[in-house]
This record gives sequence, C-alpha cells and structure tokens, in this order.
Amino acid sequence: MRMWAQSHLCQKSRRAASFLAAALTIVFVILGASQPANALPAFARKYGLRCSACHESWPMLNFFGQKFKDNGYQLMNDRDSPIWQNPGYWPVTFRITPIWHRVSTNKVTTDQAADGEQKITSSGFDLSGLDFHTGGTLEKNFSFYVLPSSDSTASFHFETVMARMDNIGNSPWFNVKFGKFELDNLLSEKRILTLTGNGGIYQLYHFMPQNDGNIFGQMGDNQLGLEVMGHSANDRTRYSVALLSSNDGQVGLPYGAESYSTFITGSQAFDAGKLGVDRVGFYVMAGEAPTSWLTGPSGGGPNGVIAGSGGNNKGYSREGFVGQFYFGEHADVTVVTQHGSDSAWFGQGYGDYADGVAANNYTPGVSVLPAGSRNPTWNGVLFEPHYVVSPRMILLARYETIRMSQQSTPGTASNLGNISTYTVGYRYNPFMTSRAGWAYHAEYNWFHQNGTAPDGGNLTSSELLAGIDFDF
Repeated sequence: MRMWAQSHLCQKSRRAASFLAAALTIVFVILGASQPANALPAFARKYGLRCSACHESWPMLNFFGQKFKDNGYQLMNDRDSPIWQNPGYWPVTFRITPIWHRVSTNKVTTDQAADGEQKITSSGFDLSGLDFHTGGTLEKNFSFYVLPSSDSTASFHFETVMARMDNIGNSPWFNVKFGKFELDNLLSEKRILTLTGNGGIYQLYHFMPQNDGNIFGQMGDNQLGLEVMGHSANDRTRYSVALLSSNDGQVGLPYGAESYSTFITGSQAFDAGKLGVDRVGFYVMAGEAPTSWLTGPSGGGPNGVIAGSGGNNKGYSREGFVGQFYFGEHADVTVVTQHGSDSAWFGQGYGDYADGVAANNYTPGVSVLPAGSRNPTWNGVLFEPHYVVSPRMILLARYETIRMSQQSTPGTASNLGNISTYTVGYRYNPFMTSRAGWAYHAEYNWFHQNGTAPDGGNLTSSELLAGIDFDF
C-alpha cells in the first residue's frame, strides 16, 4: 500500500476527453435501473438494513453508519451475538471493479524524442484490485474485521486484520482495537468514493517534500498498532488515541524495533437545525522513525539493508482540522486543513533507506547535515462536496492543494513539489440488496505538481475513468 501511494504521487497527469469516454459515461447513466437500494451485503444479511441506513453513498458512511462502526459493528440489541444468527450466515463481501480509463502524462522521458521527453497517452480496459471483506461480532462486545486484498495482478496482502473489545466496563468511552486498521479520522481514505490513480487517494495524507526520505507519516494507509477510542452514547462526541509502529503498516519489523508514532483524534457534532448534524474535529500524527541502517551480505533490501536494524530516529508531525457540514438533505462538504513537518534529516534524504526511498544512510559520528538545513514544512487544504440526488445517486467533487512553506535546503525553489488536483464524478447504484451491490462509476481527475518533470518543469496528468463497481 505504501509503494502504491508513492508511485501515484509521482505518476502524473492525464488529459482526457474522448468521444468513447463520453459515450461510456452516458451509457452508464442510461443503464441505471430503478430497484430499491439496500445495505452492504456483509452486514445487510445480518441486520436487514437498507443501504441508506449506514451509507451516504457506499462505501462512505453517514452518521448512523459511523455510530454502528464505533460500536464495534453492533446495533446493541440481541441480534449482535452470532449465537442468534442462522448457522448458514457468513459475513463476507468481495469487491472488484472492471474499468475503462484514458491516462495522459505531459512529460515522460523517452529515447526516441528529440528533446528527450514527450507526452504519453494511453487508454483501454483494465481491472482494479480485489478485496475480501469479513467482519462482525464473535460475541457481544467482541468484534473483528479481516480484509485480504490484492492488486490487479492478484498479489495478496492483509489490508486489515483487527480485533476489538467494545464497551469495556459497560461504557462506550472505552473500546480497544488491536492489529492493522484504518486510522480513526473523520475523512478516511479507506471509504473514498473515487477510483483514479491520483484522485483515488487523498494527497494530503501521503504528501512528501521532494527528496524527503520519510515515508512513515502516510496517514491514508492502514497502520499496525493499538488504539483506544470512545464516544458518547449518541456518538456526538468522539476521541481516539493510537500507538503505532513507525513502519507504515508493513509486517515483519522491517525497519526498527524502537520507533513508534501516535495518532490522536477528537471531534464534536452539533445540531444545525434544518441543515442537519455537523461535525468539527482535529487530528495529530507524530512520532519518530529511523534514519540509520545496518547493511551487509545478509541484507535483503535494495541497499543491502538488514531488516529490523533501523536506528537514530528522527521526528515528524502532521496536524489538521476537519469539518463536515450539511446543507439540508442533499448537499454536504468536508473540509480538511493540514500542517506537516519533517526533521531536517528526512528533508536531506535520510529515512527509508530499506526500500531505496531515501538517498542517504545516517552514520553516527560521521554524517552531518549540509549547512543551513531546515525542517521541511508545508500546508494543505482539501474541499470535498457531495450532492445526494437520491439514495442511489451521488455527485461528487474534490479540490486539494498543498504548498511548501519551507524547503529543507536554502535556495531551493519555494514552490518545488507543490500540488494541485481536481476530481469530479458520480456514482449510481441501480440496486444494493442484502445479497449484492452494483454501482456505475464515472470520474475525471486532473493533477499538477511544480518542478517534478524530468526537465525540471511542471508535471501534469489527467485521467478519465468509467467502471462498474460491484460487490457480493
């Protein structure tokens, strides 16, 4: 997951608009049938709820769906325990998305171009990865979630494996989660509605300054650790505190045994009258990660790094505010602001030497920072509005921009690595029964980054995508 995110931050823009794409989009709209929309299969088969009970648009949760998740996938009634279920019930859902997409990048290094680079555009039919979701309760207040996931070549890994103990001491304020899980932020990348390469992630959650070696603050990725969270009975007030290994969710202790991070969130919802229930909150991710590695013949990393030998930890932090605002039954917008900072050592190319991301390996007593080196810092903002036409159809958009406020090396162009990206799209669910779901999806993303083209110019890309997102 980490390398996927990094590669898409470096992949660039795609310019779109072909007749075939427009035709496909129109066809997808026309094909929508008029059947009732019910809940996601894994939990719908257990509780018989409609889709609109938990989802503003699958997979994005609404207020009730968030409360259901906060309670450990329980409705707090006698149907929660598996002992009351039909023995034939198995809480499993699989999801995969066949797509057509057109991808365009403005500057790609080639041997055939006279100036060494040219625009590359490609289009065709493709597949997303495959997810197997299973979760629920083992007994009242004991819940689990397991998600084996593959990329489009069927290379599998465990995206989520976690166990929960809920309502400890009969209090909703004390719940414990252990394993690999999504971070408890109001805007979760694991419930994102978009699918394109650059639009299908939140850039704020993965951003790294140019030549920075710190990959450990990837807030969009699932992380390994222990989380304590709690909420009021009506879920208006929420908090969570997580202790995480600084390894970006990678198994087998590949980095170092003494590097940890924390992720802290809090939020408060309030009644805005006819507008709905709005929520504001904050998050902080801060910790230390290694910059020094032992190397040798037994090392298995790209640079001969010995797994688990990371040391000489340096610090980083990400702080942000989140607001979710509703404007009646149909319209809402989520706003995220973030400030990020890395140690000057990360900014100068120390960090994930194990995967070849960092250019330098810290040597105690020998390595020194170049004169004038500073902590790289940046600020970003995200706007994501939605318009729910009906429980079956949602229109969506997103704008993200990230601006460097301080480069690590003095004299570096102040805008090097700055990002701007726009995404628009829609999802239409002709049906979502307790057995299966189906969505027509169309989306366009435009991505721009300053100074990262092969010639030092600006890199832009665009992608137009249409697909069928289904689960069972």
